[in-house]
Amino acid sequence: MPTRIRLQRKGKKGRPFYHLVVADGRAPRDGKFIEKLGTYDPVTTPATIELDFDRSLYWVQVGAQPSDTARSILSSKGIMLKHHLLKGVKKGALTTEQAEEKFQNWLKEKEAKLQSIANERDLSEKEKEKKRIEEERKINEARAESLAKKQAEEKLAEEKQAEKKEEESKPEDEKQNTPESKEGEVEKNEPQVEEKEKVEKEATKPEEAKEDKDNKEATDKKEEPAAEKNEESEKANVDKGGDDKPKDDAKSENQPEAKSEDKK
Repeated sequence: MPTRIRLQRKGKKGRPFYHLVVADGRAPRDGKFIEKLGTYDPVTTPATIELDFDRSLYWVQVGAQPSDTARSILSSKGIMLKHHLLKGVKKGALTTEQAEEKFQNWLKEKEAKLQSIANERDLSEKEKEKKRIEEERKINEARAESLAKKQAEEKLAEEKQAEKKEEESKPEDEKQNTPESKEGEVEKNEPQVEEKEKVEKEATKPEEAKEDKDNKEATDKKEEPAAEKNEESEKANVDKGGDDKPKDDAKSENQPEAKSEDKK
């Protein structure tokens, strides 16, 4: 059996780590090996590969057969490309300078790809971190709002309890003098006030009638002595003059008699 380039599993359970070794094809996977070429860590992004380029190229050139995974690892580092270019130089298809130039161009392209992958990884990690921070901020704001609302409710409940305690601690007189009790008293006393006004009006009516009567009696009393005085003056005049009538009256009596005589 020819020699093989393959992986030996190391590391812990759930966290694999591999050694790239040259071993006899008949040896077990994790058994004896001839030479260790490097390491391979598939957990990282991108995967971390460390190889001894010259020794890996030597074993490939002498005919060591790599496994599928080992071949992809060697290709990623350009060992298989270098081996192919050196075959072309041996055949005369290429010069060493051309082969080296092609290899260097490939390395540059490979590095650019790896760099773009690394940048994308950093961006994705930054975006993930930013997204995580934003989600945490939203969660914290929601928690703060709920906490503030809870505190406000507790404060209102405490204020209500304090008001109730103050009302209970007040004496009965103060409770009666509260605006609510006053409003109730005013509403109750409104009909009583109306009844009082009616009673007062009824009481004032007879008093006014009495006053009118008194005024009338006073006027009557004033008129009576005046009439008595007039009667007394008339009597005095009669006593002085006797039965004689005034001259005017006599003339008036004689005039109709004269007229009657003329007519005859």
